[in-house]
Amino acid sequence: GRNRVGFTVSVKLGGAVKRNRARRRLREVYRLNSPRLSQGWDIILVARTRGLFAKFSKLERLFLEAAQKLELTRP
Repeated sequence: GRNRVGFTVSVKLGGAVKRNRARRRLREVYRLNSPRLSQGWDIILVARTRGLFAKFSKLERLFLEAAQKLELTRP
């Protein structure tokens, strides 16, 4: 009935500060856009190096594009 979300960040991404920042950014992107998503999915978001330096608006846009491509968004 509801989505389950996992966030993963590799040690290769950097130190704890960088990994936590990447995780916080992914969590916020999901939180802001979760009302747009259909329910009942297991979602895993993987942080990449580009995500550390990308603008938040770009992260959000890419998340929504991926969700639409996977047909996770509500009609």
